[in-house]
Amino acid sequence: MNVLRSERWSAALLLVAAALGLVFANLSFGPGLIELRNAHIGPSWLDLDLSIGHWISDGLLAVFFFIVAVELKRELVIGELNSISKALLPAIAAIGGVIVPAAIFLAFTAGTETAEGWPIPTATDIAFALGVLAVFGRFIPTRVRVFLLALAVLDDLIAILIIAFFFTTDADFVSLGLAAILVAVFGAVSRVIKPRSAWILSRRPQWPITVVLVVLWIVAWYFVYQSGVHATIAGVALGLVMARRPAGRAAHALEPVSNGIILPLFAFSAAMVPIPQVSPGQLDPAFWGIAVGLPLGKMVGILVAGGLGALVVRRNSGRPLTLADLAVVGALGGIGFTVSLLMNELAFADLPGVIDQGTLAVLLGSGVAILVSIVALTLQSRRYRRSGQRPGAGGAFAH
Repeated sequence: MNVLRSERWSAALLLVAAALGLVFANLSFGPGLIELRNAHIGPSWLDLDLSIGHWISDGLLAVFFFIVAVELKRELVIGELNSISKALLPAIAAIGGVIVPAAIFLAFTAGTETAEGWPIPTATDIAFALGVLAVFGRFIPTRVRVFLLALAVLDDLIAILIIAFFFTTDADFVSLGLAAILVAVFGAVSRVIKPRSAWILSRRPQWPITVVLVVLWIVAWYFVYQSGVHATIAGVALGLVMARRPAGRAAHALEPVSNGIILPLFAFSAAMVPIPQVSPGQLDPAFWGIAVGLPLGKMVGILVAGGLGALVVRRNSGRPLTLADLAVVGALGGIGFTVSLLMNELAFADLPGVIDQGTLAVLLGSGVAILVSIVALTLQSRRYRRSGQRPGAGGAFAH
């Protein structure tokens, strides 16, 4: 199980799964595989007659977002985002890493029906970015990794807000209200199994509480889905309200499932698109907006905003990041992958042909970002090694 918690292995599994999905979709049995993904299963009397692909992206992916929310809460409470001074520079860089890719996308798609896909190139895949850093950045100081983690967590927070507000249609406020009540009850029940709670100190078994939490999770997810808000937001809400210690244990237990099954399955399903037999000039502008916005927009946005932000917070910084460090983080930030693929499905839900092109663009843009990151990390890691930096050493990014 520890292997599946490794950033290196999770990134490798994601890459292999996406590659297999793309290759299989373009082989002779590809159409049958795509038809299977689009097959509907589930209890129609509960209005849950979803395709297999939607069960993966709307259902299973909620587990991934739960883990993201737990990590976000930890960083906000006791981690690198628990004060304004610590969060300021990563926040400035994250905002730059959202604005510039979105602007590049809109420059390609202005006036077209696909302009609403502007959020697609704004996301960063935490697991993938940290995995590439772990493999190729052996001598990169820890403060760079911490900064990347803080930036990626804030980036995901922005992505979550975008999904919640821009991809919600015809909200059912009754279902949303019921979901909110269930989320609140979930948070209250989770506190029963906090360390040193009366339940724990009396040595009562934890499994009944766990069963109740699982039931509340499922029912809360159902009402979020029925509300019109994207169902993965249920995972976010549940992760944020759950008591911190039990949430940490739950996220730790679910991490191998997320890294080893859910994310590769989603990557495989989302990447399962036929390569369009068209010339580059016939591709939708959204393709180019994503393919350019992810690797270039992220790097420029994070580098420029981070550089300007460093001037603002310089007095509060212990060992500030160099521009070369920011360039490395910017390159890694261009690896959109999981969240970008999800946003692509949401933004172009009514345009199947554009979804396929958008998926290819996310894979292409993220692939370019991976290659640029490898080169940047190798050069920067070599420079730190020559300066006497120990592997994985260096203080945390302090403000």
